[in-house]
Amino acid sequence: MAISFKHIKPLLQTGTNTASRWLSYIGLGIGVLLLLCSIQMYINIQQMLKGNVVRKEGFDFISITKTITNETMGETEKNLFHKKDIEAVKTKKFVDDVSPLLANQFRVQLSAGAIIPFSTDLFIETLDNDFIDTVPPTFNWKEGQIDVPLIFSSDFLEIYNVFAPGQGLPQVSAETAAGIPILITCEGNGLKQTFRARVVALSDRINSVLVPKTFLDWANKTFGNNNDISASRLYIKTKDANNTDLLNFLDENNYKVNKDKTKFGRVKQVLQGIFSALGIFGLLVVILALMLFSFYLQLVIARSKDNLQLLITLGYSPDWLSKNVSKQFIPVYIGIVLASLGITSVIQWLFHRFAMYQRPEITSLVHWSIVLIAFALITLSVFTNYRLIRKLVYKMF
Repeated sequence: MAISFKHIKPLLQTGTNTASRWLSYIGLGIGVLLLLCSIQMYINIQQMLKGNVVRKEGFDFISITKTITNETMGETEKNLFHKKDIEAVKTKKFVDDVSPLLANQFRVQLSAGAIIPFSTDLFIETLDNDFIDTVPPTFNWKEGQIDVPLIFSSDFLEIYNVFAPGQGLPQVSAETAAGIPILITCEGNGLKQTFRARVVALSDRINSVLVPKTFLDWANKTFGNNNDISASRLYIKTKDANNTDLLNFLDENNYKVNKDKTKFGRVKQVLQGIFSALGIFGLLVVILALMLFSFYLQLVIARSKDNLQLLITLGYSPDWLSKNVSKQFIPVYIGIVLASLGITSVIQWLFHRFAMYQRPEITSLVHWSIVLIAFALITLSVFTNYRLIRKLVYKMF
């Protein structure tokens, strides 16, 4: 026949030192709430960053340049990336690949012939095809070929369409731009040659006029006078443009990067620091609350020592007494943690609905890991509670 603990419960003097008990309950609630909210906000940051970065095949592509200061503005070589600089960047674990954006070392003039009466001195550049967002099959060139394919920046086309009306020039669409014959005149080393060119693609990633690498290598040797060609820009291929290690590396080397590409990473560093500190503080509060509650339990067991010894003398098992005494506090632990989980859920719903205006990167529901952590805290509280009571009861032998 099962033994009831109902009639034995009054023998435990649990009503003493209620201030300590309630302080431990309140501390445990605050600590759990801080811990769950901090972890949820940390997860929100990660999800928002993933949603704000345009990626291709799981990678981000960002360009970096050396910061030009008053001291280095007259020293071109110091502002360029040389082979050793490229190798140093490539060896970093957070960098998957690097490609220099090489420019022309000779004069280039671009015109649109009779269709659009417009001509200008311009620069052309080249980049490994793996780093370009749109590379059609026609983007290639062989020596002796008079036609040169171009990949034009979408931003450049937009800039042209902004100033064209003021200069009496027609605006053009992306489709029309691809059909306009362009003349590229290369001049240098006493040589001058004109090539036919067409825009074969527009790039949203590269703010430049790109030509095939084979063409620019040949043209720099033919029309240029610098055999050691260094790059003013590098393109980095990385799994996360907002990686804090990457951002710290760029800062340490005084490399300049497009702030729009990494602004979320800068914010991420600050927010992660804040929520990490809050999470650690919440965990410390939970630990302190459990320690305070352990003092309360020690006081209860000490005050009930005579009664418990009498029960053990009457034949009650210490294990049975330990389990039943600890069971009295399980509903309290469950209630505190579930209440904290509920408040966290409400905060997440309000955050998503009003602060983030229901952005699709995050949801109104708490992350599944938060629920898992809540149940882990319940298990931890119950386990530590039982072990402490069992230890105290066995000490009375």
